[in-house]
Amino acid sequence: MIRKAVAADEAAIRACAEQAYARYVAVIGRKPAPMVADYGAQIAAGLVHVVVSEGEGLQGFIVFFLKNTAMLLENVAVRPEAAGKGMGRSLTAYCEAEAQRLGLTAVRLYTNEKMVENLSIYSRLGYVETGRRIKDGFNRVFFEKRLD
Repeated sequence: MIRKAVAADEAAIRACAEQAYARYVAVIGRKPAPMVADYGAQIAAGLVHVVVSEGEGLQGFIVFFLKNTAMLLENVAVRPEAAGKGMGRSLTAYCEAEAQRLGLTAVRLYTNEKMVENLSIYSRLGYVETGRRIKDGFNRVFFEKRLD
């Protein structure tokens, strides 16, 4: 079940981000942005949604919000033991459905260029690379998926 995150979810969200992104610290040379995000503020602003499983609790989360004329998918993370079960794909589809519900025609996202598996995952989900640049000190790859 996917639902909007509440304040009581913050510790589990932070733990999920730590677990999901820990393997990238050595590759990138520092903690990826999702490991240091202010989840309390994002939850309070209504930007975070979680996927929970009966008896297993929080399995993953997604952060997205309206930016200009598109939905910006800022972060999607799944606990390592839940990876490969389609939860990341379900969360991404949820974001896309929310964008369509709001009448938006695109979802945009970015990932670190060193997270190479993400590059192929987003391409398989229909996202098209739109550019590469350094943002906030990270080498990022930008993607867009048209919804119209």
